[in-house]
Amino acid sequence: MSAPKLFITGATGQLGRLVIDTLLDTVPPGSVVAGVRDPEGEVARSLRERGVELRLADYTRPDTLAAAFSGIDRLLLISGNEIGQRVVQHGHVIDAAKARGVKLLAYTSILRADTSPLALAEEHRATEALIRASGLPHVLLRNGWYNEVFTWRLPEALRQQVLFGAAGEGRISSAGRADYAAAAAAALVSGTETSRIHELAGDTAFSLAELAAILSRLTGESIPYRDIAPDALCDAARAGGLPQTFAEILADTDAGIARGALFDDGGALGRLIGRATTPIQDTVAGFLAAIPSAAH
Repeated sequence: MSAPKLFITGATGQLGRLVIDTLLDTVPPGSVVAGVRDPEGEVARSLRERGVELRLADYTRPDTLAAAFSGIDRLLLISGNEIGQRVVQHGHVIDAAKARGVKLLAYTSILRADTSPLALAEEHRATEALIRASGLPHVLLRNGWYNEVFTWRLPEALRQQVLFGAAGEGRISSAGRADYAAAAAAALVSGTETSRIHELAGDTAFSLAELAAILSRLTGESIPYRDIAPDALCDAARAGGLPQTFAEILADTDAGIARGALFDDGGALGRLIGRATTPIQDTVAGFLAAIPSAAH
């Protein structure tokens, strides 16, 4: 019996590449199909060189999806990054997957999407509803935050010698991007074509004050956490050059953290991938190691 054909959308993105890396540790390259928007791009070419089949698949062009999903057994829909457009784009993928007889659709959603207070959860809730309405067997990978989401705040904290936030004492159960990629790969290769929901988060949690303490310890600097109101954080982020939409998301996310939106102690991610998840301090240390000026 031939191996099932596994399709990864957004395959040249950071998560998509990691999913394929994980899959290639356990399945033959010929069973993996990468959905790309530019088959001649550098990352796409590197995938082809590893034996992965490339197919043009653009969320905004339904005609490309119908052709791309031919003969596919299991499909990973990695949520798009065009906020405000994602429900329509995801709908194109779901419709094409159903039309082509895909046997299992996995989707990278958000932690506790059905009850999350985060503004970002709205498009995930709507996408999950479309998936259920399609009747496709599905796996909802409700991902918590990536450790890497927090590292982009660190250079500014180092520059100002303070980490600003609006999360209060809220705790964050984040994990490494590679951990979530391993979970997605596991969902695709499990062979269980029944609908499931996985609430995925890191094994350990931290507050932003603890993140500041980790940063201080690793750099030898004294960098405190300063909690401010969400509106003030949004204004500060805009003043620092962040676009309005992303500044609002930052403030909304921190406010959600204060309400427990990103805390989870269920341990489902570690069980799914069969190992401990990546602690935030490991990710911060790796980030700082790549910045010579941060070494002390």
